[in-house]
Amino acid sequence: MYEFTEDCMLHIDAIDEEHKRLFQMINEAFELVEKTEDVTAIGQSLIANLKDYAATHLAHEEAYMESIHDPELPLQKTEHAAFAKTINEFKLDTTSPRNAKRSLNELLTYLVHWLYHHILSSDMMIGKMIPTEESTEDPFAFTDKYKTGITFVDDEHRKLFEIISDTNDLIHDQLLHDKYDEIMRLLAELRDYTELHFSEEEALMERIHYPELPSQKRAHAAFVDRLVNIDLDEMEDLDDNQQVYLLDLIQFLLNWLANHILACDKKIGEYMRENHISE
Repeated sequence: MYEFTEDCMLHIDAIDEEHKRLFQMINEAFELVEKTEDVTAIGQSLIANLKDYAATHLAHEEAYMESIHDPELPLQKTEHAAFAKTINEFKLDTTSPRNAKRSLNELLTYLVHWLYHHILSSDMMIGKMIPTEESTEDPFAFTDKYKTGITFVDDEHRKLFEIISDTNDLIHDQLLHDKYDEIMRLLAELRDYTELHFSEEEALMERIHYPELPSQKRAHAAFVDRLVNIDLDEMEDLDDNQQVYLLDLIQFLLNWLANHILACDKKIGEYMRENHISE
């Protein structure tokens, strides 16, 4: 059973309800496949229903993002298109009942994993990247509002902010030529340090028996997946489009990290203080 947990809630009612329904449909499909010896007859209708509902949901999500002028919409459309391509090209293996069950289970597993990752790495940022008010605060500064009160966590968060800031400065540097290798180095450093930080943070949560560890692991995995799949092919010569792509990417990474710290990581510190747990 795959749960639609609190960490998947965007607090946008229509989208949350459709995400919840998708999880319900996938769970019902898993149960039906488990109970059915030969899924060949029911497989096509299950797939068709999931495709139709997913397509309707993605269209609604894009329409909502367009209505609020969300700058992440183009990226969301790209991810949605890749997802639609995968499920539309899927063919149920009907060579035997066993193969039919196996291939349908593989599709359902792909659907639920994609949904978890997409919600936690992309949908979670819907509406978050739209400036709501003018601020003189440096967005790349690790300020007191991000502090969890856990020394090593705060130090590692500060380091992540610094790497993102350095990358942003490099992208904006109009005088520096041949900066592709340095950009790649910084993004690789960001990925590696992020993985290290998440590993150490999860070890802490496991040690203190933090109840929200599973949801934290899902969010961490989704973010790392986003970093691993950054598409920087053929970017030795940075043109205007690639510059825009990089700036949008940096803005997304910064906003995701800031949002995750404020919405999730600060709760770890609160839990430790409430339960009188030391580092």
